[in-house]
Amino acid sequence: MDHPASKKSALIVTTLSFFVVPFMGSAVNIALPSISKEFKMDAVLLSWVATTYLLATAVFILPSGRAGDIYGRKKVFLWGCVLFTAWSLLLGISTSATMLLTLRVLQGMGAAMIIGTGTAILTSVFPAGERGKVLGINVAAVYLGLSVGPPLGGLLTHHLGWRSIFISVVPIGLVILLSTLWTLKGEWAEAKGERIDLAGTALYGFTLITIIYGLSLLPKMGGAGLIALGALGILAFVKWETRVASPLLDMRLFMKNRVFAFSNLAALINYSATFAISFLLSLYLQYLKGFTPQQAGLILVSQPVVQAIFSPLAGRLSDRIEPRIVASIGMSLTALGLVLLTFLREGTLLPYIVASLILLGFGFALFSSPNTNAVMGSVEKRFYGVASAALGTMRLTGNMFSMGIVALLFSIYIGRSQITPTHYLLFLKSLKATYLIFAILCFGGIFASLARGRWRG
Repeated sequence: MDHPASKKSALIVTTLSFFVVPFMGSAVNIALPSISKEFKMDAVLLSWVATTYLLATAVFILPSGRAGDIYGRKKVFLWGCVLFTAWSLLLGISTSATMLLTLRVLQGMGAAMIIGTGTAILTSVFPAGERGKVLGINVAAVYLGLSVGPPLGGLLTHHLGWRSIFISVVPIGLVILLSTLWTLKGEWAEAKGERIDLAGTALYGFTLITIIYGLSLLPKMGGAGLIALGALGILAFVKWETRVASPLLDMRLFMKNRVFAFSNLAALINYSATFAISFLLSLYLQYLKGFTPQQAGLILVSQPVVQAIFSPLAGRLSDRIEPRIVASIGMSLTALGLVLLTFLREGTLLPYIVASLILLGFGFALFSSPNTNAVMGSVEKRFYGVASAALGTMRLTGNMFSMGIVALLFSIYIGRSQITPTHYLLFLKSLKATYLIFAILCFGGIFASLARGRWRG
């Protein structure tokens, strides 16, 4: 399946879908105050507008990838597009908080089916020597979606209302759907005939929900208890998967495939250390520096823009140079950028902040697409969907770990108080401590990245 038209079609539909999914996540966050006002949702209930989407995506991404390997990646991708587009339309006409939250879960399921198979389709279509380049383009699309989400979401909410955010992705979803049906020929199902591990899927979902929900409750004891229960769930899941004939996640990929195991570990560390960067800086820029939300957003956009520009170049570089070398350099630059942020104070000049963000963006660009290239190139074709989904799971879990660390340090330094001028000093201390922990994580991630060993796809 190496026809130029099929390659072009695969790249277009996956790039569009990898733009839409993160755009939806980042744009909706801007509209939360408007949603809260219309449906009279309290802060806890409102937080679930974002959390339900994240949870559903995390829970269904690995089963979606496995289903793609067995029943066909194009088929699962198509159904993901159908569901994501349909639920987005219905979200735009939601009449209650219950309806909104239910549809967000269903939308997350559709997103999981897209993410769990999109990277696998690209890897199926493009040969090893071209994968880094196209995977880099896909990574750039993710960052572009994250970048334009807040400003475009704010613009849509201001002029057309929050419902317009959900409705705006429907035409793009239809374009992806029709393009996939008409131009993406063939199917990929190298694990055809194997069975879906339903018991393993249920155990996996329970474990992931327990851990992610527990992280959202930190630093409460209930959160720690749920994480401990989730840890036991992981042990039970691993034990089950090593015994079942057709596992959801073949544990040999982690036990006998050094590149796969350490590349996923490096991804988990990197996302854990980077996801909350912009969240903390947004608060810092608005509270301590006095910028408006719009001004803060324009400053913060410098990081994902740099990521979007350099990700395709980094991916192309990883086609020629060992991915572990490029990715490890990226992890090192990310660690350096985080160290720079530990020196923030109230009087820190704006050029210093922007320069730190640019360095972080460049570091993450060098890490992400080469690391993805290494993961996808380290497995057999019948595991492409699972590999793609495993990497997505590392990202989502890392995102929640990142926010869990922030919540824990906020509790230690600030407690349950609001961030007022009297607490600015404590907030700054918590911010510095968080960035220091993130920097240490990234430093450890350098060794995880290097430990994967040599590989050439």
